[in-house]
Order: sequence, then C-alpha cells, then structure tokens
Amino acid sequence: MAFQGKKLINDPNDVVVEFIEGLVETYPGLQYLDGFPQVKVVLRADVSGGTYDKVAIISGGGSGHEPAQSGFVGEGMLTAAICGDVFASPQVDSILAGIRAVTGPSGCLLIVTNYTGDRLNFGLAAEQAKSEGYKVETVIVGDDCALPPTRGIVGRRGLAGTILVHKIAGAAAAAGLSLADVAAEARRASEMVGTMGVALSVCTLPGQVTPDRLGPGKMELGLGIHGEPGAAVADLQPVDVIVSHVLKQILSPETNYVPITRGSRVVLMVNGLGATPGMELMIASGKAVPKLQLEHGLAVDRVYTGSFMTSLDMAGFSISIMKADQTILQRLDAATKAPYWPVGVDGNHPPAKIPVPLPPSRSTKSDEPLGRPAQLNEQGQILEVAIEAAANAIKKLKDNLNDWDGKVGDGDCGSTMYRGATAVLEDMKNLTPIYGEAAPKSRTRDLPLMGEGTCHRTNYPLNDATETVNEIGSSIRRVMGGTSGILYDIFCKAAYAQLKASTQSVVTSKNWAEALEASIAAVSKYGGASAGYRTMLDALIPASTVLQERLKAGDDPVTAFLLSSEAALDGAESTKNMQAQAGRSSYISGDILASVPDPGAMAVASWYGAAAFAVKYKNQTPP
Repeated sequence: MAFQGKKLINDPNDVVVEFIEGLVETYPGLQYLDGFPQVKVVLRADVSGGTYDKVAIISGGGSGHEPAQSGFVGEGMLTAAICGDVFASPQVDSILAGIRAVTGPSGCLLIVTNYTGDRLNFGLAAEQAKSEGYKVETVIVGDDCALPPTRGIVGRRGLAGTILVHKIAGAAAAAGLSLADVAAEARRASEMVGTMGVALSVCTLPGQVTPDRLGPGKMELGLGIHGEPGAAVADLQPVDVIVSHVLKQILSPETNYVPITRGSRVVLMVNGLGATPGMELMIASGKAVPKLQLEHGLAVDRVYTGSFMTSLDMAGFSISIMKADQTILQRLDAATKAPYWPVGVDGNHPPAKIPVPLPPSRSTKSDEPLGRPAQLNEQGQILEVAIEAAANAIKKLKDNLNDWDGKVGDGDCGSTMYRGATAVLEDMKNLTPIYGEAAPKSRTRDLPLMGEGTCHRTNYPLNDATETVNEIGSSIRRVMGGTSGILYDIFCKAAYAQLKASTQSVVTSKNWAEALEASIAAVSKYGGASAGYRTMLDALIPASTVLQERLKAGDDPVTAFLLSSEAALDGAESTKNMQAQAGRSSYISGDILASVPDPGAMAVASWYGAAAFAVKYKNQTPP
C-alpha cells in the first residue's frame, strides 16, 4: 500500500534551490550562479573562468543523489556541478552557464553519467561551448554491472563509481595536466570500475507517495538510483550473502565488465543509497575486504565507505570495485577540499588488520593469576552459591526486563543484563554439580531465584571475597555495554575498594553492609541519580538501609539479608509511582511509567533476592 512520504521540506518544487542555498552557506569554498530557478550551478568560490589556468572538471545530473555531484565541488575534485531537478537532467542553458563560469584557456572536461537525458543535454552544451571557442572534452561513465551486457545503444548506467572518476580527474587537473591528458586518465578510470547496488526499499520523491513495489522481507538486486527496477527481486539475505553475490557479479569473467583478474590491485567503495546507517555500511565493508582478498585473490589498496551517490531515502547500498595502479592511487590520495570526499582514507591499506593487544592493568595486586582455591572455605562456598543464583536469576528475567524496558526505554535492559550474567557464569568454568535441587520459590512475586542446580569449580578466588568482587566487575565490564554496564562496574569497584580497606581476613556482615553503602554512593555520584529518581538505586537504597538496621538490631546476618531483599523488591515495585528523573525513562509520560516498574530496579531486586535465598538455602544444607 502506497502512502504519502514524510519530508522535511517546504514546497516540493523548491527543494533543489533550497538545498543549494544551504550547501553554500555551510561550506565557504562553494558558491552558486545567480540564475535561480532555471540555472542551478554550484562552483568553486575561488575560480573565475577568465583567469583559471587549469582544466576545469564539470559534472552534474538530476538532483536527489546528494552529496553527488555538488558535494564533490572543491579544489582537487570538481570545479562545478550542474544540478537538475530531482531525477531530471539539467537543462542545456544551465550546463552552458557552468562551462562559461569556470572554464579558462586550459579547457574543461565534462564527466557525464550514462543516462540518455544527461548525454543529450551535456552533449549539446559541449557542442555549443565549442562553437564559442571553449576547449571541451567529455567522458561518459557507465559502471553498472547488474544487468546483462546490452546490445543496443543505451549502455550501462552511471553509478557510484563515477565519484572515483571525479577524484582521479580532479587530481590530474590540479596537478597541471593538459585537457587531453586529464580526459585520458578519466576515461581510463571509467573503464576500470564496476558497480552493483542492492536496495531494501524504493525512494520517495518530494511531494509524492512512497511506492510499495518491494514487499516485506524482499530486496531488489541492481535497482537503479532513480528507483527504476533492477535485475531481480529476492528474499532478504544476511549481508554476508549479499556482499558475496554482488562481488561475484561485478567480477564475473562471463560479463567481463571490469578488467580485474586474480592478483590485481583494487579500490573498494561501499556506498549508501540514502537511508542506510553507517553501521550497516561498515559491516558490508568489513565483509567485502576479506572476500575480495581470499575468494577473488585481489589486493585491496583503498577502502571508501559512506554515502557518496544516493537515491533520496532509498535503503540499501552499492559496491564499486576499481582496478588500481600507482597513478590511480596517487590521484585518489591527492589533497582535495571537496567537502564530501572522505578524509583519513589515503595511504596503503594493510593486507590484514591485526588487533592491538589490550594494555596490561596497572593494578598493584599480585601478578599471579587468580583462580579457584583447591579447597573452598565456608565463606567461599557461600559466595559461590550466591553469585551463581544471582546470575541465573538475571538470565531468567531477560524477557521481562526487555519488555519493561521496551515501554520506558530502548528495550535492551534484559539483553544487556543477560550478557553480564552469562559472562559471570562462563567465568565459573569447569563446572561440576554439587546438588541438583531447584531453589525454593519466594514471596518475590515470581522473580526467579536459583537455577536447576548449583556448581563449583570457578575462576574466581572465592576464598578471597574482596578479589572475587573485583573479578565480577571485570567480567561485567568485558561484555556489558551502555549505562548499565558502567554502573555495575562502578558498583563492583567501589565495593572492592571498601572491602580492601578492611584489615580483617574474613569479610563480616558489617563489611558487606559498608561495601553496599559505598557502592550506592559511587553509583549515585557518577550516575547523578538518588532515591526517588526511578533507577536501580530505588531498590539498592532500601536494601542497604534495612540491612544496616537489622544488623544493628542484632539480627543474624542471613535474616538481615533476607529482610533487606524484601525491601529491595518493595523499592523496585514502588518505582511505578515515580516520575523518572534520569535515563531514557525521563522522556516518557507519567501515564506510561505508572504501568511499568523501572527495569533496572527490578533487575537489582531479582539478583539481590536470589543471592539472599541462596545463602539461606546454603546455611540450611548440611555440609
């Protein structure tokens, strides 16, 4: 079903003019000709046709492919870009105006994408300019490798590989080469590059409805950059599979679109089509490089990843492969002031990126590896069952946490906590069961407690509670991202510092209570929240308060622990009545918050309660 596309525009008829106005306001080195709305030409502000002593490089075409072509105007690349209306070739008068504005005695090179309207309009403008005495050469770029070789006069479509041709020609012109030599380099570059695109959606023209040609779960191979149908519609595949297919199509010896064979050196460009996140483009690049190296036997000299030639808001990407030699690499690496040419890409690309080793910790503790003692003492056994019960509780609560977080946050609290809990359990390796009875249910409103059994043999130095807490923090830090990960790491580090300050060989219940209090203070200090902010602290603070009160009242430590776990759950559930003042929940209305507890607080209540009941269960179990 088609629907009206949403656009941040004014009058759809004015989008190109208003785009150019914004472009030249943003980049001081760009200017435009005073001929709106018929003449839409972006040019270098420092170039005047009467005095310019180098070859001018001019390109253009229909708008809607930004940053192409106007975003590549700048010293060392294009001298001018002629902008047509959206997906419409610029008029001859505009092209001719651009030629007159920037072309000096050295002449100009027109780089034209292979579409009928562009060829005709640029061709007629070139002939008119020649009749006026200008030196003009033209290079047509047709790098599309998606469709079978044509037998008619249409030829291959011009795609993102054109941007590489712009750069090579612009660098050659900046180096002072003659028009004939610049044209020769551009023409040779155009013959060395092949491109194929894959789209997940079609594009929406300003003021028009969004077509619904591609259904859910479908992708189109070889879709044109104006939304024209491609070679085939197929089921959406993992990007690994898509990249493999595209590379094979471009490098196919049957079509022989590009003169690239095993042992060749190549340049790779992964181009977003307008609505593809940078993350996904980088994933595609990361998969393409080793496939080119290992499957096709090619040396990848340069990699360019980003949005270079788009199709409005189309989702998808194209891959361009250009055969490289020393001259081409030199031109690509040459300096340019074109605002949208990527920086930081020049220089030799290593055959393989070897990750930099992690730097060692400056910790003052012994360099001897920590691990499970040969014999666990009583404290070590209790610590072990408490840690494992807490981690298993979080794993079981994953879906509930994600569901709660999906209503008040970004929906990943459970997944994030699950990774941390899994890391803790995995760091307790070489597991052998002690007993297999399931833990008893508590009054904690179906919050899961212990797993099906409890195990020993861990990597943690369980007889040393202080170092164990520190190691748990390290496990969490390794895998948990986002705010939750860093807050739990701070929590463990603060507890570790407090426990380490104690001179006693055995950690007492009073020490644990003080460590919890120190952890809460650290989380509050660095996270900025306090009681009533609708965060994890709304479970931790009541737990700490009750724990200290019951210990001071003379309760035995296990009873105090259990009572404090009930306070944690009460505090977590009370967050339904709080207006969030921290985190993403602070942007959510009170009506929505009232139906959902804070997922971070509920996670605390879960692992804290599970640990308390595990300790109780362990004390009731004969050795």
